[in-house]
Order: sequence, then C-alpha cells, then structure tokens
Amino acid sequence: MGEFTMPSLGADMDEGTLTEWLVAPGDTVAKGQVIAVIETAKSDIEIECFESGTVVELLAEPGAVLPVGAPLAIIGAGDAAVVRAAAPDPAPPQAPAEVMPEIESPHNASVSGWQSAAEPQPVPGPSETRAAPHTGAEGAGPLHIEAGPLVRHLATERGIDLAAVHGTGRGGRVTRADIEHARPVEQPPQDKPVEQPPQDKAVRVRATPYARRLADELHLDLAGLRGSGESGAVRADDVKAAHAAWTAAPVPVSVVQEPAPDRIRDPGPARTREPPADTSADRRSAAMRRAIAELMARSKREIPHYYLATTIDLAAATQWLHTRNRALSPSRRLVPAALLLKATALAARRVPELNGYWQNDSFAPGEGAHLAVAVSLRGGGLLTPVIKNADTLPPGELMDRLKDLVRRARKGRLRASEVSGATLTVTNLGDRGTESVYGVIHPPQVALVGFGAVVERPWAVDGLLGVRPVVTATLCADHRATDGAIGARFLTAVDRLLQHPEEL
Repeated sequence: MGEFTMPSLGADMDEGTLTEWLVAPGDTVAKGQVIAVIETAKSDIEIECFESGTVVELLAEPGAVLPVGAPLAIIGAGDAAVVRAAAPDPAPPQAPAEVMPEIESPHNASVSGWQSAAEPQPVPGPSETRAAPHTGAEGAGPLHIEAGPLVRHLATERGIDLAAVHGTGRGGRVTRADIEHARPVEQPPQDKPVEQPPQDKAVRVRATPYARRLADELHLDLAGLRGSGESGAVRADDVKAAHAAWTAAPVPVSVVQEPAPDRIRDPGPARTREPPADTSADRRSAAMRRAIAELMARSKREIPHYYLATTIDLAAATQWLHTRNRALSPSRRLVPAALLLKATALAARRVPELNGYWQNDSFAPGEGAHLAVAVSLRGGGLLTPVIKNADTLPPGELMDRLKDLVRRARKGRLRASEVSGATLTVTNLGDRGTESVYGVIHPPQVALVGFGAVVERPWAVDGLLGVRPVVTATLCADHRATDGAIGARFLTAVDRLLQHPEEL
C-alpha cells in the first residue's frame, strides 16, 4: 500500500492545484492510467498512476493547492485495499463491566468503546460524531459526517443516511465501500404515493465530480453538454467551454428589460454582469509568463551559456522527402521537421556529453535521447512536451508523435509522463520565417538545439555555384558541462546525418 503524491512536472513547478479526480475510492486502477488532473502555472496536466491496485482513500479535495510531494491518495495492492476498506478500525478497550448499566440506549452500546461511559466528555470527538447513528433526540444539532463529495452523492442516490453508516476510513471517514454495504433507509408508509419527478427516471449523466460541482456553481445543466472524457463523460473543461460560449452569446434586449415570469424563479447569473469570458485565460497567461520568467531568469543567472551555429545543406534530405511523399496521402507525408528531430536524437546518442543533466555540481548522462519539443500556444506562452527515446523511432512514427503532442498540448491534454524527463530540448521557428534561433537552456538540462526556416541560398558544391535549400542549426550549451569543441562535434554530427536521410 503506497501514497500517490503530487508529482514534479518540471524544474519550474513548486506546487499544483488538484483540478479533478477521475477515480473514486474502491476503483481498481492500472499503472499508467490517468486518475487526476493537476493545474500548473502553464497548463492542466493529466496525472497517471504509478502502480496498479485499488484506490483506498482520496486525501485531497478538488481545488486544493498542494506542494510537490504532498500525498493525494492511498493506492492499495489488490486484497490489501479491499481489507482496509471493509474492515472497521480497531476499537478501543471496552468500558468496565460495572459502568455498563449507565448506557441508556442500545444505539450507544453499539458504539463499542468510542466513548467511555465512566468518563463522559462534554464535547463528542470527531470519530464519535461520524460513527454514532443519529437517534433523532430532540434538541440535538446536525451531525458532521466526514465523507467526500463522491460518497455523499452515492449515499443520496441510494437513499442511505450517512449518519447511520459506520465509517471505516481514516479517522472514521465514510468510504464508498461503506455505502455499498449499507442498507437504504426504510421510508415510513404514506397515505398517498409520492410521485417521483420525471428527471429522476432519466439516465444519469456521466461526469467527473469537479465537473458536477462546477456546473452547479455556474447554473448549467449537464444533460445538455457533450462530454470529451472517457465514454463521453463530461469534464470540467467541457463545463468551462459551455459557460464561456453561454456568456459570450448576445442577450436579447427583451430578455434584459422584461424577463418572463417563469425565468424569475431561478435567474442564475445575469449575462450582462458576467466578467469577460477571457478573464480565466488572462489569469492563466499571466501565471505562465511568471513561470517562464522565473525559470529563464534562473537559467541565465546560473548557467554559463555558449553559442554555436552552422548552416546545413538539405538538398539530399528534401529530395528524399519528395520521393517518399509522392506515394503517400497528404496526411502521411513527412516534413523536414521530422528529419531534423531524428538527426538531433541520433547526434545526442553519438555525443552523450550534451544529452543529460547538470546536478550536484556534476554532469549526469541521460538514459536515452528524450527530446523536449517547444510548442507555442495560441494564447501565448509555450510548453515542452517530451518524445521519449526519439533516437529509436522511425521518421514516420516520430512525425505522428510530434503532431499528437502539439495537438494535445494546445488543448491542455498532456499527461505527466509527457512533460518530464527530457534530456535535450529542440526549438524550431522555421514556420514563423525566422532563419535562426538562439534559445535559453531549460535547467537541469545542459543544451538546447534550434532550427530556423528552410530557405534557398547560393551554395557551392564541388566548385560549382548553385541554389540549394539550407537550414541554420544553432546550439546553446552549458559551459560547466562541455566546451565549444564538443558542441561543434554535435552540430557536425547533425549535418552528416542529414546528408544521408535514407539511414535515419
């Protein structure tokens, strides 16, 4: 049984916000399965489980801001989780026999030692409040039941009184397993049958807990939303998008001046007084800029950069691409960026001094060529998703990975394993028309490779002058880890690899 903790998603992350849980206590999870969404300063990241087992308990509620390493949930290994969820906490010793007659109610006797009759306490403890059934005594205040939103919703759906459920979780917390083993409260006979509202008979909308809470706060009906999650489940982003579209829609003048009587009952938030739809996006953009500023300022302050550049002839590479793409559909065709990435990954394997990290005043080589690719976001800022073991992927598969990561990075659908572990970063501003780019090293990495636009330039080959497609490749590297000679060897390796594209 182990703790699932807040992961570190980069050198610039100190804390994260738990946006939503995608699992509940009692659910079986597999290693690599997405179980939560964490909001960082740059994006919403889907967090995967590090081990297989059963969710025993969720330790954090959506919306909580937690530091890296803080426990989020307890994941049990199969039977261990089931035993913990089903077995009650060990009870304290029984009260002495001579004081047992003082217990007046059989309900109090079933508490089994949580409160001693010989030493009554003026204020009941948390575990007493959670474990003791509600007796309905006059003058008693409402009981505080320790249970998460998922458990409360499940109890309401099954007609179970939480006050009558003995919690088996940590500190007497009511868990999902407790609800599943509890019996519904029997309703007293009524003179006339109660007609159930039509909506109770409708099919329940699949949605995450945070999406339901957000929809309630924004007065949105989940039944009218199309979910983007697994099996069509409505997620928090779907609710936010629907609310943004709703607030951006024009409001008829007649609705503002003369509202219909049936709308006065539940007016919800007034459209004319809603904040601008891009307020949240502006906050996210400002937070991203601060995170980038802090990390890049730290890099320039602590890392002694040196810069190299070279111009590479791409005539052989472009000719090979034209021949290969001629027989393929447009969606399967390669672009020069795929060859540039593959050549960089292979060069990193041949020159390992630039593929790794500077940690504890020494260089630690990476276990593979894991390339972080700088992706510009439409709203400003950038992310660097990682292509693991890029040196082992053929150009076609590398191209598919790149397109998938770019698409999901701009939609905020990256996973934790896709934003960490990079050993070298690559940036390419060729599509913006820039001929060369000199970047800033992302610590703790020791190098960054940049590529500009592929342009045609006069080029001499074997004494003959002609026009050839060329690209400018740049390297910025950490002078603590390497010297200029190693950086030059790396750029030379990239050049030689691109002269034989069929071997990539």
